[in-house]
Amino acid sequence: MVDDDRDRRPWYRQIGKARWKAFGGAWIGYLLDGFDFVLITLVLTEVAEEFGLDPVEAASLVSAAFVTRWLGGAVLGAIGDRYGRRKAMVVSIWLFSLGTLACGFAWNYESLFAARLVIGLGMAGEYSASATYVMESWPARLRGRASGFLVSGYSMGTVLAAEVYSVIVPEHGWRWMFYLGVLPVVVALWVRRALPEAEDWEEAVAETATRPGPFRPLFTGRRRAGVNMLLAALALASLFGVFAGRSGGATVALSVLAGTIMVVFAVQLGGRSGWTLHLGLIVTVFAAFLYSWPIQALLPTYLKTELGYTPEQVAQVLYYAGFGTMAGCWMSGFTGDRFGPSRAYAWTLSASLAFVFPVFAVQDDLPLLGVLLFVLQALGFGVSGLLPRYIGGHFPTVRRAAGLGFTYNVGALGGAVAPVLGTRLAQGMTLGTALAVLTFGLSLAVVVLVGFDVPRRLHRWNEPGAVDHLGERKNR
Repeated sequence: MVDDDRDRRPWYRQIGKARWKAFGGAWIGYLLDGFDFVLITLVLTEVAEEFGLDPVEAASLVSAAFVTRWLGGAVLGAIGDRYGRRKAMVVSIWLFSLGTLACGFAWNYESLFAARLVIGLGMAGEYSASATYVMESWPARLRGRASGFLVSGYSMGTVLAAEVYSVIVPEHGWRWMFYLGVLPVVVALWVRRALPEAEDWEEAVAETATRPGPFRPLFTGRRRAGVNMLLAALALASLFGVFAGRSGGATVALSVLAGTIMVVFAVQLGGRSGWTLHLGLIVTVFAAFLYSWPIQALLPTYLKTELGYTPEQVAQVLYYAGFGTMAGCWMSGFTGDRFGPSRAYAWTLSASLAFVFPVFAVQDDLPLLGVLLFVLQALGFGVSGLLPRYIGGHFPTVRRAAGLGFTYNVGALGGAVAPVLGTRLAQGMTLGTALAVLTFGLSLAVVVLVGFDVPRRLHRWNEPGAVDHLGERKNR
């Protein structure tokens, strides 16, 4: 299809059946990804009771999936760049589906933590593969909508999980929630057979007549390859020690070690001209996860422990939150195309600040809490639907999946820090107050980083003339 700016048909008719089919497959993958990933947050209190976990140990089960996300995002992103977006999508769905099934058979804290590590690998790959797949299949001027609409699938998955939780857990226990996790494998088989490859990727490979190798900078020479493999193993071991509570008093040292290794990889992958871009995007995403994931991970715990809500009431509140996030994703798609991703993100997130503390001031009025949470999630978390468009626009096609996968999922370690940080703050204040403080403070930081487009400014300082790679080819 030709992407023609002069096409006067409604935007949804300009997409075409093939592109809508591609979007549908990726959207279902995101829905199932959201369903599988948030299950642990819904059953955290039940799991903690069965395994005798304290609040910090329980929160670390949420963090576990983030330990391996950086590796999954990088490896599966590289697979997407080298062998195609569709193959990376299939592998990622298999990983997070089988990891979720394994959670249902966990016999103790350690086995459940290990299963969550597998989920993290798959979720990271799903994010980078599906995002690049959809955006490279849609017209350049509509890729804000492609990004926002796609991420709404994740929110729908959380709503579906809440509904299943309210029906399954009271009658059958928490394990049955995870047994359902094998169902997305059917979708993976359909994706492999029925969907075409992304247009931009096929064109880029055809033009260069070579298969991209985005990780080549890490393996130029036997010595460098050996050192980098050792660093990757050290990073995984350090993150495991920190988030599994096995640091032995060396939490700060291990955290610094893991962070330093991520910086080393970012500098090598970015090269002389792009290392500032990689680091700027990682810091931005890290802060974004720190403001959004305290609520995403610990809201069910807050509702059940501090407000005394039943599973059915928790499900009702999560409906408001999930649909609010979906509405925000849809809205961000239109505003991102109209005003640009960075401007739309900053202004929308700024508006969300007015609703943070009111959400945690409501006690016994469930409808009011639901409405406030709907608006907060729409403005604060739903706007993250623009992140794939915002990040992907910094990378050319041949390095987009790996670049997006690495920077986003290294930054996503903020999601691992967020629930643990929230529970530790709650030891000196109520959990609701801790969540409000984290959300408000880090939202301000992201407003500054995205509003002033710090990653792109750093990139242009280091590489004058840098372009928006998702908008540079408007007529294909």
